[in-house]
Amino acid sequence: MAAKVHQFDAVVVGAGGAGLMAALYASRGVRTAVISKLYPTRSHTGTAQGGIGAALGNLEEDRWEWHAYDTVKGGDFLSDQNAAGVLARDAIEAVIELEHMGLPFDRTDDGRISQRRFGGHTNNETKKPVRRACHSADRTGHMILQTLYQNCIKEKVTFFDEFQVVDIIMNGNVACGVVAYEIDTGELHVFHAKAICFATGGWGRCWQTTSNAHSLTGDGPAIFLRHGLPMEDMEFYQFHPTGIYGMGILITEGVRGEGGVLLNSKGERFMERYAPTIKDLASRDVVSRSIYLEIRDGRGINGKPYVHLDVRPETVNRYLAEAGESRRIDAAYIESKLPDILDFCRTYLGVDPVKEPMPIAPTAHYAMGGIPTNIDSEVLSTPDGNVVPGMYAAGEVACVSVHGANRLGTNSLTDLVVFGRRAGMRMIEYCKNTNFTPLPDEPDGSVRREIERIRNANGKAKPHEIRAELQKVMMDNVGVFRSEEMMSEAVEKVRELKHSFETDLKIDDRGTRFNTDLLEAWELGALIDVALVTAKCALERKESRGAHSRVDFPDRDDVNYLVHSFAWLEGNDVKTDFSRKVDLSLEIAPTERVY
Repeated sequence: MAAKVHQFDAVVVGAGGAGLMAALYASRGVRTAVISKLYPTRSHTGTAQGGIGAALGNLEEDRWEWHAYDTVKGGDFLSDQNAAGVLARDAIEAVIELEHMGLPFDRTDDGRISQRRFGGHTNNETKKPVRRACHSADRTGHMILQTLYQNCIKEKVTFFDEFQVVDIIMNGNVACGVVAYEIDTGELHVFHAKAICFATGGWGRCWQTTSNAHSLTGDGPAIFLRHGLPMEDMEFYQFHPTGIYGMGILITEGVRGEGGVLLNSKGERFMERYAPTIKDLASRDVVSRSIYLEIRDGRGINGKPYVHLDVRPETVNRYLAEAGESRRIDAAYIESKLPDILDFCRTYLGVDPVKEPMPIAPTAHYAMGGIPTNIDSEVLSTPDGNVVPGMYAAGEVACVSVHGANRLGTNSLTDLVVFGRRAGMRMIEYCKNTNFTPLPDEPDGSVRREIERIRNANGKAKPHEIRAELQKVMMDNVGVFRSEEMMSEAVEKVRELKHSFETDLKIDDRGTRFNTDLLEAWELGALIDVALVTAKCALERKESRGAHSRVDFPDRDDVNYLVHSFAWLEGNDVKTDFSRKVDLSLEIAPTERVY
């Protein structure tokens, strides 16, 4: 059956914060569609809890330059400094714009947007934590998602919900559309467009324990890799330090921003040893490694692989008094500031955080790498900066690279609105100066054949079995701590799983309507490709930097590795290139990270 063809000036793939921001801006100048495999308000942006970073200075002095510096420092100096400057400057205007769109931020007594502390955000003069995270209780991402969706409806953006994009369409080196699978019917649709923006999120489902939803399977990066396009900095994947033990569900950094502390089996506030100045509000890579070291040295709770996060008022008030702060909190304050977190713990753990500490351990959380872009969200095809005409990316799927080797808390939401907005504005400009590029013959041909291969696969390996093996090897071998032996084993194992997927797959459902068996198998193929590139890039970077921590190369190497990695998938192999230098335009020189 021939695919149904739709035509729009701009097509956005993904309906999270970045996709909706790009669509909202593009729709103000050109005819725009959003394609999402989920209903938009179910997108993963809605799970972001604690805040969006912007140097508003509403409660104490703050400057965008400090925000940019913290972003570069937190990224272990691999952040492109021009991108960090754009993020920090544009964040102020973007947050105020969200407020004007109707986002219900928490307020100070005099009516301004309230702000809280978050890990890695400091007053660069005193080196103490600064209140930079603008928040709406602990539902900030949810509020951003709802606000942007409502405004997109207002601007008459066309939505194709529950359509899963499975391919991009290229005519030569020019992007001219995408192919999507309609989940309800099983039919393929071709979307012909002048400009396409990918905002499909991350790929945390590569790991066994993750804060990511089941939908985050690396679809976007895998599609790009299969078209010979590169990924950037894939070795850097962040483990958030505070996931609910055994489940991975995230406990926001806002808990520590409100005064919560990490305690080991001896009741010690152990972050005083690892980050004596900023303590529990050190950057996420530092805190995750510190937790693992405590567990390794036998100080996990009851001998198990977790520690406690304590936000009980009596605990918080004791440490506030020791720090010389006059502020005190009570149970009502915690209930008002962290309602969802309290509900998660009471529901899933039977733990009441107001009365007892929460069991937590690091969980796979966020990709710093992804589809390479410049600061205008244009996709790069080479390390030297050539762009793919008509192709854009924003949000977690993109690598600007603003987060470098480790993203600061709150900067994901900032990234979404800042670079999603820039993508939308650039798409308008491109569309108004460009004609439609003709579609090639049979634009859906290759992906149609792959879907039919999966539908009719009759081997022995079930998708869930391959996925479980993949997640285990990535968790064990490409996790918080890494070594050459571990990652070499991971590369070989993922190659074996890729071979099984291609030659020995079996699915049960041969139908068309809502065939989740088929779609999960297709997503598994994406996960395998992305995992292979991640493991190989991690193996090739022979240093420790940010979230990439190697026991065999424990030091950061600014002589050889103050560069970005680019990687291409070539069958069962990965080609890497470490020639793209980090932008140093803010003149922030690498130093030791002292907390």
